[in-house]
Amino acid sequence: MTMAEVLQSTMTAMAISEPGGPEVLQPVSLAVPEPEAGEVLIKVAAAGVNRPDVVQRMGLYPAPPGASPLPGLEVSGTVVALGAGVEPEWLGRAVCALTNGGGYAEYCVAPATQCLDIPESLSMEEAAALPETLFTVWGNLFNRGFAREDETVLVHGGTSGIGTMAIMLGKLVGMNVIVTCGSDQKCTAAKSIGADHAINYKTQDFVEEIKKITGGEGVEIVLDMVAGDYVPRNLQCLKEDGRHVTIAVQGGMQATVNMAQIMMRRLTLSGSTLRPQSTDRKALLADEIHRYVWPDVEAGRLKPVMDEIFALKDAAKAHAHMEAGDHIGKIVLKVE
Repeated sequence: MTMAEVLQSTMTAMAISEPGGPEVLQPVSLAVPEPEAGEVLIKVAAAGVNRPDVVQRMGLYPAPPGASPLPGLEVSGTVVALGAGVEPEWLGRAVCALTNGGGYAEYCVAPATQCLDIPESLSMEEAAALPETLFTVWGNLFNRGFAREDETVLVHGGTSGIGTMAIMLGKLVGMNVIVTCGSDQKCTAAKSIGADHAINYKTQDFVEEIKKITGGEGVEIVLDMVAGDYVPRNLQCLKEDGRHVTIAVQGGMQATVNMAQIMMRRLTLSGSTLRPQSTDRKALLADEIHRYVWPDVEAGRLKPVMDEIFALKDAAKAHAHMEAGDHIGKIVLKVE
């Protein structure tokens, strides 16, 4: 390991003291991690807050073997040390990174292949808000959903970090984007971000609204983070040969579907979670994002929708804010 400006051996991190509510996020002093082969050590400027962090804090989404037990799946900052095999030119670079955990800290390690250079168009806080949602939406909407120009996608949770990213990426490639949201205010916000249509799922039946919007044809893709009893309703929204991609199970892990309908209408059901995927798989995603999306980021055409920035020590407040469900876009922790 080559050390650059790591002048301390310990760091402050926000750890999960025990499974529970936001209050179990507590500051601790830990040794600064050392990057292993292929990894870089990042002096963290900011860390994104994501739904998987909340689920991990509750004890329902444990870190995979070998990963940091600290929450935090995306960071921005400066590379200050290198593991074996990492090219020297990484040292000193400002990067944002998809991590395998450990982002809620002053220092964090990440595979170099999961890092992207931060362009001048982004602040450190904005850069920290990109990797988790960008990798997730790209991997699911395009790699699994085979999204193409002029197709229509239905995205649930349109003002979440994932939802706002799906709107922006979809519009960048020329898709029609329909979202569901939990209030008229959020529907208005989603349309201001670029959604073509926004459905208030609390006051409208989204299945009927999709029929009206599409003239009874339905959509090519559903990007679903609800699962549960939404799945059979989502399938009613799909055209023949439609693709249903599940990325979270906030509405329950079990769904009852009509397999005959799936066969007769040639529907495809797929889904994924990002964290358990291999480093090689994430490196492929990073390479695709660098080639196909990063030029839009560098040109300022794609920026994350930002909600609120909290200090690292206020991670519990950030989690409470996410769980309240009123946020629009990304919540970020800033390391002072």
